[in-house]
Amino acid sequence: MLDTQVLKADDLKGLSPAELTALAAQMLAHITEQSQHIGEQSKRIASQAQAIKWRDAKIESITFQLARLKAWKFGAKTERMNAQQREIFEETLAEDQASLEAQLAALQAQAGSRPATPDKQPRRQPKREPLPAHLPRVDQRVEPEDTTCPSPGCGQPMVRVGEDISERLDIVPAQFFVQRQIRGKWACKCCQLLVQEPAVAQVFDNAMPTPGLQAHTMISRFVDHLPYYRQEQINARSGVHTPRSTLAAWAGHTGAQLMPLYDAHRAFVLGSRVLHADETPISLLDPGRGKTQKAYMWAYARGAFEPEPGVVYDFCAGRGGKYVVDFLKGWSGTLLVDDYAGYDAALKLEDRLEAACLAHSRRKFDELVKANASPVAAQAIQRIAWLYRIEADARELTPEQRLAMRQERSKPLCEELHVWLQLERRRVPDGSVIANAIDYSLNRWVAHTRFLLDGNVPIDNNHIENQMRPWAVGRKNWLFIGSELAGERAAVVMSLLQSAKLNGHNPWAYLKDVLTRLPTQLNSRIDELLPHRWQPAG
Repeated sequence: MLDTQVLKADDLKGLSPAELTALAAQMLAHITEQSQHIGEQSKRIASQAQAIKWRDAKIESITFQLARLKAWKFGAKTERMNAQQREIFEETLAEDQASLEAQLAALQAQAGSRPATPDKQPRRQPKREPLPAHLPRVDQRVEPEDTTCPSPGCGQPMVRVGEDISERLDIVPAQFFVQRQIRGKWACKCCQLLVQEPAVAQVFDNAMPTPGLQAHTMISRFVDHLPYYRQEQINARSGVHTPRSTLAAWAGHTGAQLMPLYDAHRAFVLGSRVLHADETPISLLDPGRGKTQKAYMWAYARGAFEPEPGVVYDFCAGRGGKYVVDFLKGWSGTLLVDDYAGYDAALKLEDRLEAACLAHSRRKFDELVKANASPVAAQAIQRIAWLYRIEADARELTPEQRLAMRQERSKPLCEELHVWLQLERRRVPDGSVIANAIDYSLNRWVAHTRFLLDGNVPIDNNHIENQMRPWAVGRKNWLFIGSELAGERAAVVMSLLQSAKLNGHNPWAYLKDVLTRLPTQLNSRIDELLPHRWQPAG
């Protein structure tokens, strides 16, 4: 039979009719087979084309979503969010961006690493921060099972000539362990004498938690803002049963033990001649009515330029000026506050001066700028910005150098701003929003310019507002304070922990060491455990 693959015209000469018929049948069968093959190939090509089309559309969609996320991240929408909303938005955005980038990388890998749209310039890959050097390293050795040469006819043992090392971050969740204290008993058979060291003093006598567990519970509650019921669930995953009532009891006892240290810390904070003050509402449970009522957490911080920072909190059932008067009894200096009238009574006593927060005045104008309510507000924002640029230059100077710079550069700008505000006030109608913003600044002008007379006085009260943020985050988690005593205890613990963070300490390491040393610490040396003086036990 002739091979149809190499058949030529000359081969057909001399063929009998029967051979021609057989050849025709063979060629028809071959054509049919080829047609089926071509049909299948066409289907595969169509399917592949459809897959490529879907993949390209998906890459285009993901690329668009990434671009939109970046636009949201850097666009003006974030300016309309408060701090907590912005934090949640940025966290979600980071998750979405990582997810989209992973999907995009997978699709481009399927396409043979073909980018959806070629970039004009190669992108700079972000440089990954090196993993912290203080973390322990756990080596995972990966070596060939057979170290003889695999080349045919060789079989000689190979020599190790180097290695590649890659590092990745791992974690072991918090592990509970039982700390056993074994005190040996020593006896003299001759004298019938028994000698044994006394038990190590503990904050809790005959109780389960060590200072480390106490500190962990308090940090979880007051730094990580985990309610006791959530701590109970977390501990249960490690097979440890710690009812929320037990955790609360530990916290109550710990807070009571920290009271002498809190009193010493309060005296230290009030030793500053410049104080920041602020307050924030806290929901307080009223068991009799089954509802909550509004209480307040007051905060007082040493001046923002103090080399040894510190903040102290005071839980009060109300917002009246009497609470400030009581807390600041015997103190004199400059008090930096907002426009709340509750501070007026305290400012009239002792030898005290008021300093106002320029950031509050700026916010009045900033609200109008964002609402496009007044062109005057934009000019005010620009003039205030000049003062803040000078403050940025003066931040690292000594108080004397800072005061000299302010007198030379800031004072002329403040005088010009004052005159300008007075002129603009005459031009705007009474009762307008811009008039109210200007009045806010003019009515407190002396307090607003207090920073021009003292190099230790900051231009605004942002320092204390930053110290109020933990309470804003906390009340979103634990919702309310259960009693006035619980509020006072929270103020004690948070004063020490937040001050420890201000001084650059790990709050858990600080509190654990304090609770370990507190039972044997002499009252005359209690100051050694204050956050600004604390040093880990050697």
